[in-house]
Amino acid sequence: MTRRLSRIAPWQAGRLFAVIYFFLSLLIAIPMALVSAFAPLPAAPGPHAGLVVIILFPFMYALAGFLLVPLACWIYNTAAKFVGGLEITVTGDADA
Repeated sequence: MTRRLSRIAPWQAGRLFAVIYFFLSLLIAIPMALVSAFAPLPAAPGPHAGLVVIILFPFMYALAGFLLVPLACWIYNTAAKFVGGLEITVTGDADA
């Protein structure tokens, strides 16, 4: 069965992707924290400055997702008004 995706709720998508981006960024931040804990650092601006940035990274990434995904949804919704949106195929258990 073919359906048409004509609108995406921007703030709901923003909240959803903020959570997804937060957890995905942990996949980057945790290895970065481990490397920075054991690697000798050159003259840094302050003690543990890199560690602070690594801790803040997931929150900054989530904030970016929270703000930019609704913008992308708005752009999609505006474009979908002109071209009709994406066509997707949906199958149920009976169709499989």
